[in-house]
Amino acid sequence: MEELNKIKQELERTKSELAILYEVSNAMRTTLKLDEILYIILTGVSAHIGLGFNRAMLFLVNEKDNLIEGKMAIGPENGEEANRIWKYVEQEKMDLDDMINAYKTSGSVRESGFNQQIQHIKISLREQKNSLLALCVLEGMPLHLTKETIQNYNHDQIIHLLKTDELVVVPLKAKDKVNGIILADNFITKKPITKDDLRMLIMLANQAGLAIENSQLYEKTVIRAHLDSLTNLWNHGYFQYLLGVELEKAKATLTNLSLIMLDLDDFKIYNDSLGHQSGDNILKELATLLKNQSRKMDYVCRYGGEEFAIILPYTDKNEAYLIAERLRENIAKHPFVHQEILPKKVLTASLGLTSYPKDGTTSSQLLSYADKALYEAKAKGKNNTCG
Repeated sequence: MEELNKIKQELERTKSELAILYEVSNAMRTTLKLDEILYIILTGVSAHIGLGFNRAMLFLVNEKDNLIEGKMAIGPENGEEANRIWKYVEQEKMDLDDMINAYKTSGSVRESGFNQQIQHIKISLREQKNSLLALCVLEGMPLHLTKETIQNYNHDQIIHLLKTDELVVVPLKAKDKVNGIILADNFITKKPITKDDLRMLIMLANQAGLAIENSQLYEKTVIRAHLDSLTNLWNHGYFQYLLGVELEKAKATLTNLSLIMLDLDDFKIYNDSLGHQSGDNILKELATLLKNQSRKMDYVCRYGGEEFAIILPYTDKNEAYLIAERLRENIAKHPFVHQEILPKKVLTASLGLTSYPKDGTTSSQLLSYADKALYEAKAKGKNNTCG
């Protein structure tokens, strides 16, 4: 009889485990957006209806820069916050779908201090002797650090940050290649991590690695479709989309938004004299200059021909004017090849400036204002910023 009960319990546990993996796997198939995929994975690891760890963190491998980068973390920062979250989830009877929808409509996870701490972490893959994460990526094997073994890693940046007694580190793989790492612990409840917990996490990680790879391939395809083939900047169609999105954000957050329209002066002369291939080389060079001289949060786009547009979120008109003037001066100083054939012997640009809400509240109003400002800059003798 005892043996029969044991088998029944084992079957119930297996059934529960399969149900969790099935639900998380299904949720991952509902989106190709990387941040949503990461959130679904971490929710599967940390939610009470998932694997039930107190905290879960996800790092991705950046092959280009040979780095491991912190991408997302879910978990309370202390016991009080943990009790509040768990109580709310229980009262609301939230399932995995509810939690995923909450992420889409709320910025609470993105804004949490714990998430931001993890996102600031960057570890070189050359640090395998000194880094737990680099070791996990290079060896491709899961690690279970207990109270006894975790002391061997006291010098490690992650262990120092987490201040935990027990931790599991599991690699995410796609086609036998490690593309990320999940870390999980029970720093609030101090519940021991069992072999079954680790086995379940490894099974979830196997699905997660493939979901992340699919998402990254999709994002690369989407980006390629929105890039201008000559300059590698965002193309005209995507510029229109981005302007609309950023304008809605500015309205929702009651912040400023500015737009710079930039047009090269006398570029037709350059094209007619030296040919369109030489002109294309200038446009590529200018695109690189604009990209390098702009802030990370700005969107540099090719509007068409020799005209460019830069969307500046959270930027008022005075600040945008200073940015536009710096760009204008840097273009005039840049040693473009054969620019001596131009009337002023240097390649220059005219810039038109517009800001929300000062100059308009719709995309068309802002573009119309910027066009008029650009025309005014040309009429003033070119190499000017107006707005």
